[in-house]
Order: sequence, then C-alpha cells, then structure tokens
Amino acid sequence: MSDELISVPSEPPKILVADDDKTMRLLLRRAMEQERYQVVEASNGEECLQEYQRQQPHIVLLDAMMPVMDGFTCCTHLQALPGSDRTPVLMITGLDDKESVDRAFEVGATDYVTKPIHWAVLRQRVRRLIHQFQLYQQLEAANFKLQRLATLDGLTQVANRRRFDEYFQQEWRRMAREQLPLSLILCDIDFFKVYNDTYGHQAGDTCLQQVAIAISRSTKRPADLVARYGGEEFVVVLPNTPSFGAFKVAEDIRLGVKALDIFHSRSHEMRVTLSLGVASTVPIPKSSPGRLIAEADKALYQAKAQGRNRTVVESLPEE
Repeated sequence: MSDELISVPSEPPKILVADDDKTMRLLLRRAMEQERYQVVEASNGEECLQEYQRQQPHIVLLDAMMPVMDGFTCCTHLQALPGSDRTPVLMITGLDDKESVDRAFEVGATDYVTKPIHWAVLRQRVRRLIHQFQLYQQLEAANFKLQRLATLDGLTQVANRRRFDEYFQQEWRRMAREQLPLSLILCDIDFFKVYNDTYGHQAGDTCLQQVAIAISRSTKRPADLVARYGGEEFVVVLPNTPSFGAFKVAEDIRLGVKALDIFHSRSHEMRVTLSLGVASTVPIPKSSPGRLIAEADKALYQAKAQGRNRTVVESLPEE
C-alpha cells in the first residue's frame, strides 16, 4: 500500500459525544482531547442527530440510556442518514447484559464499551474505529478514481467508448420506458488525417483536446454525455431531446470548434472544422439502439459528402 493511501489527514478526527450526563460528557471530552481529537457534544438522541448532520463526525460515542431519545433509537435513525452507514458508532452502556449488547449491534452499533468505562480500552477502540473509517474513506476515493479512469478517454478527458456504450444503452431503455425522445450527434474532425500528417501527432493530440473541450462546452445539461467514439470522432448523447433541439446543440458545437480558429492549411476553411450527423427517435421497448447510431452515421456521411463543416439531421424510420 502506498504512503499516500495510509497518510493521516492534517485535520484532527472529529468525535461526536452524546450523553445526558454532563459529568460523563466532560470526562469523555477530556479523554478524547488528550488524544488530539476534536469533540462535539450532544445531551440526547435528538441533539445527536442534529449535530451529526451539521458536523459529519468520524465516529459517534453514544450513551445507550438517555431521555427524549435513547441511544438505541438514535442509532437506528443515524443509519438512515446519507453516508452514516460508514460512520462507526461506539455504544456506551451501563447494561452489561447479553440482550443489551445484542440490541446495540442490531440497531447498527459498530462496537460497545460498558460503564464504568475502562479508559485505556475506550481509547484503543476509538483509535481503531477511526483508523478503519479513514481507510474506508481512502479506499472509496481510490475506487472512485479507478472507476473514473476506467470510463475516461486518457487524451481528451471526455468519456471513452466503453462509457458511451454503457450510457447509451441505459438511456435508450430509460427513454423507451418514459416514451421520450433520444438524440445522438456524431462529430468528425474534417481532414484530420491530413492535419496529423502535416503538423505531427503532438499537434494532432492538442487539436483533439481542444475540440473535446469545445464540444463539452456546448452540452450544458448533466444528462448529456460527450464521448470519444474513436480516432477523430466524438459522439454526444442527448436524452429527452427532440431532433430540433439536437440540431441546435450540433450547430453550437460546429460553430464552437470553428471559433477555436485552429489553423489547417489543407482544409477548405483554412481552419479545423467539424462535420456532424444528428439522429433522433422515441425508442420502442425491445428495439435496437444500434439503428439510431446507424442513422447518425448516415447523416454524418451526408454532411461530409455535401462539403463538410455542416450538420445533417436524419429521422429514424419507423419500426
């Protein structure tokens, strides 16, 4: 495991102490602050829930027997809060019987200690639970990074072909269920091979990156997906978008790329331009999404045949 993965955060871990006994809260605070933890206090279960949502602590020390809302009920409510299933709860109870211990684990407690508290044991358990929580956070962050890398095109930083295939299938099924239009835009950089041959692969890579940024700027909704389809081709998925809306987005993309003003001596326009093919349909359940791709590709071919640097729209034929 790398040093980065097990590094200790610069900010001290935060502990939420919930106990109705003011003296016990003071003792717990002192014990935890001696370990250099930040401490937040609550005097009952309801306050605990409020402070948890405000403070997002690394661990909760929760007294089992409290007025207003006891620790067992509070722990049950904690589990329902977003992200709280990953926050350890250490139940503190004076009830050293099997039934209470079983109930603590049933409601979601991670561990428990009994009163009178053995302070060395408490410190060790808190330290262990916080360490586990931090490792879990780091593992989540690492997994998120890996997942992101697996779905991104390394050069252009837009979605890769794999991500496009997954997302397109997903949105096809969703639009079929909801009977809403789905549009697709295929974009191809005009005379890109000649550009690469003339200016070199490094200039070609830079061109691809700038074009990807320009396409992304023209797709503003969170549901819209821009992906590198292959080579110098990009694809845009537009859920809940009819053909006229997709045409507008395509034209914004075309003009945005043209406005980059990337010099291309072997192009008719003397700059880098795009040809775009647009296809739209309301998917039918169990129909093939490949037909929409084929129609967008057909429209793209027509755009090239008509002189490039233009958008052509195709309507998907009825099933």
